[in-house]
Amino acid sequence: MTKPSGARRAFFIMLISTASAAPAFAQDAPPPAAPATGDAPPPVAPTTAQGTRSYLPADFARFAPRTALDMLNNVPGFAIDEGDTERRGLGEATGNVLINGERVTVRSSDIETELQRISAANVTRIDIADGASFNISGLSGQVANIITTGSAARGLSGSFAWRPQIRTVRTPARLLDGEISISGAIGGTQFTLGLANASRRNGNAGLETVTNPAGAILDLRDELLYVNEEQPRLSGTLRRTFGDGSILNANAAVALFHLDLGEDSFRSGPGQPDRERILREREREYNYEFGGDYEFALGGGRLKLIGVRRFEHSPYRQTLTTDFSDGRPREGQRFVQTADETETILRGEYRWRSGVNDWQVSLEGALNRLDITSDLLGLDAASGAYLPVANAASASVVEEKRAEAILTYGRPLSATLTLQAALGGEYSELSQTGPNGLTRSFVRPKGFLNLTWRPNPGFDVSARIERVVGQLNFFDFVASSNVSAGTSNAGNANLVPPQNWNAQLQATRNLGRWGTITARLYARLISDIVDVIPIATGGQSPGNLEGTARQYGLQWTSTFNFDPLGIPGAKLDANITLQRSRLTDPLTGLRRAINENLTREVNLQFRHDIPQSQWAWGAQFYQYRQAEGFRLDQRFRFLDTPGSLNLYVEHKNVLGLTVRATVDNLLGTNESFSRTFFSGNRPSPILFTEDRDRYYGQVFTLSISGTI
Repeated sequence: MTKPSGARRAFFIMLISTASAAPAFAQDAPPPAAPATGDAPPPVAPTTAQGTRSYLPADFARFAPRTALDMLNNVPGFAIDEGDTERRGLGEATGNVLINGERVTVRSSDIETELQRISAANVTRIDIADGASFNISGLSGQVANIITTGSAARGLSGSFAWRPQIRTVRTPARLLDGEISISGAIGGTQFTLGLANASRRNGNAGLETVTNPAGAILDLRDELLYVNEEQPRLSGTLRRTFGDGSILNANAAVALFHLDLGEDSFRSGPGQPDRERILREREREYNYEFGGDYEFALGGGRLKLIGVRRFEHSPYRQTLTTDFSDGRPREGQRFVQTADETETILRGEYRWRSGVNDWQVSLEGALNRLDITSDLLGLDAASGAYLPVANAASASVVEEKRAEAILTYGRPLSATLTLQAALGGEYSELSQTGPNGLTRSFVRPKGFLNLTWRPNPGFDVSARIERVVGQLNFFDFVASSNVSAGTSNAGNANLVPPQNWNAQLQATRNLGRWGTITARLYARLISDIVDVIPIATGGQSPGNLEGTARQYGLQWTSTFNFDPLGIPGAKLDANITLQRSRLTDPLTGLRRAINENLTREVNLQFRHDIPQSQWAWGAQFYQYRQAEGFRLDQRFRFLDTPGSLNLYVEHKNVLGLTVRATVDNLLGTNESFSRTFFSGNRPSPILFTEDRDRYYGQVFTLSISGTI
């Protein structure tokens, strides 16, 4: 169950630029670190016959890492994959990072946040191996396992970071972004406490031009946007290993999400009075999550019991007013919505070994619920009050009860070939109260087949095919409005989860001191894909399309070290994704891309740790492209050209701290948005087109991090 990603959020939030992870005891202590200069060699890990590359803390000395995340980000040829962040419940593992051989099961956080809470001083080593070697159902391709030393062995330790930022466009300074975490032990129980705040101060300004099909100007708009966001989060984990080998993990987190967004637009055009259009958005969310797992020996195997409870309360308000220079009454609309989301998951995993065969049986039950009320109000010019629009209020409860069972089997087929396969299915019951409420049930098969081939220690290939059931956005079931964009969704009680056939082929080549290369080809066949469709009762809303959508692409991840070329301390990391997609448009019957689907993502990072010094400098280029988005009566596209370029300089020991200064957007990239309106449903004649080009200027960030 997710927050709405359609009109309400996509129109503005896309303008924003952007488990239990407590340490466990390990057997080996980290070796002495080399100097944090470019004289230290780059991370180089010989690959074992089993295909594992192991990196020790000394391998990352040149980067002076403060957290496990800093270390993992500098593993050659490896890029963190969050996995399926919209997955149904916990399910089988989907990401590519483990902590002490265990997957992270926290639902309200991400793996990067969890890794930031682990001090680099607590990391014993990082193993990179094929996912099938961990006997965790669902893993494939290259997976990182972060091995940590016990807090009891090291005493109290921790890390902190502070990242103030200023922007050249009229945006307040960001002063409260950062985090601090502490790890320690009380008796035999290890703990981690973390306090973090993801703070944003974003904005842009520029002109928007509205033209008719002949190119004549209909309206000119001088606009300023600001987005202020605070996300403080307090979290903690406990871990205890008992004398009989059983392991207990517990985690808890409470958080706030406060959003204030504003857009001021001064408008004029032929035959129209000058107008001032003011938009304000406000959200005051709070949420919490409690979870844990207990693993113990049972029979000839190990049983793990997992429980998660998550809750989110989200009151949201969007207000739009327009004042006219000719004295006519002010116009205004307001959309208000309050949503309560809950998720409860109980899961059991039993695994055992029989000879060379690895087995696991998993059972999972989940209850997802969205309780939502909303209303559309109009401004009464006489009283100045906002009054309900007739028949616009709605209240609904969307609920899904789900049960899943999966059997996983793995074994080596030869000295160089490994198999892992899973087969199972799920039963789900979807229900909705309120207008057009329905109750439906489904049975869907799930599973995968994964093969890993390792012809020599420096090269491995994995192939995977799987059947996946997607997660629905419960907000698509209910009616909603976006008063700024002038759009509304009727809500659709007939939605069903999409289903995918996914296939991928991934190869990794270890180039020794030159670096590492990983290439991944993938394809997806998607049935019941969700897109905007006409509703029989009138209007439009997200709904399932007939036929099969296709998505395919190439992902390239590599690290190239310049040390062998005589430039010690320099490297280039590249993470490039090229993707295409297609479906049959529900109106025109023609082939087009999936709505706002990724088409290209380029992330190039150069870093040079200067020899015989504590200084480093670097640059990053980032570019993101996506396909057009479509509604029944319009098409639109966001674009940033040519992309973001930043430069930074870093000193790794300023009174024991790492200090980095970064300047971003050196290419003067603007945020552009184009939207075309049709006189009826596409492909009827075009009414007009909006073209926006907003400047957000240079961004200056100071990062100060250290260890405790």
